[in-house]
Amino acid sequence: MAETDTIIIEAGRAERQYWRDLWRYRELFAFFVWRDLLVRYKQTVVGVSWSLIRPLLTMLVLTVVFGRLGKMPAGGVPYPLLVLCGMLPWQFFSNSMNESSNSLISNASMVSKVYFPKLVMTVSTIMVNLADFLISVAFLAVLMIWYHYPPTLEVLALPFFVLLMIGASIGVGLWVAALMVEYRDFRFIIPFVVQFGLYLSPVGFQSSVVPAKFRLLYALNPMVGIIDGFRWSLLGAKGGIYLPAVAISIINTILLIVSGIWYFRKTERTFADII
Repeated sequence: MAETDTIIIEAGRAERQYWRDLWRYRELFAFFVWRDLLVRYKQTVVGVSWSLIRPLLTMLVLTVVFGRLGKMPAGGVPYPLLVLCGMLPWQFFSNSMNESSNSLISNASMVSKVYFPKLVMTVSTIMVNLADFLISVAFLAVLMIWYHYPPTLEVLALPFFVLLMIGASIGVGLWVAALMVEYRDFRFIIPFVVQFGLYLSPVGFQSSVVPAKFRLLYALNPMVGIIDGFRWSLLGAKGGIYLPAVAISIINTILLIVSGIWYFRKTERTFADII
């Protein structure tokens, strides 16, 4: 009697296989990062210098608007330093939101024809922004030397806030990437959110200028605690930190990551059909 193969259908097996596939496709993740880096900097006139020019120009504009014209308090910190420390996490977050929105749409043929965890593509797009972030950090180091403002022991907490920044960016990026596949109108909404968020977040000013009765409400913006943490880590006590805002940012980041993965996985099954 001929032997027959037995197929066992086990509930949840496909889901567990997906997370194993994320590890199996780690080389594809590295390829996407390398490819996007080459596309960003290859055959460009300004090249890597643009990663310095953009934060420099934004820093100058915000310093004039909030420091010179708005007369915002700086707590004894040179205002350009105050602004640049706030710009580091915001620039990473806003770039991640912009670029993750097109991460699936711009690779539609690959998404619809080849199997791989699509989460790899979106997260790799976000991680490419670490290159610009590190260049901006180098520029900040030069500026701190120029102003004779050495970092204090609080700088040891900086890696924690970097991880928080990356986590919030990934959480929002997953939401935006999945929504963009289903609703193409989001390409008009995202630039508005990014531009509005620059002034709603404490990039050009300290969050301490917000009245005390509104600070908890203001801290619901997940970038408030992250930006405050960056300033405190790099500038010490003068940078100012509002611990409830940091706690809220941690909770918001966790919620963004969990809900972002949930919604991305929920809609990923239909990407190939509607992209």
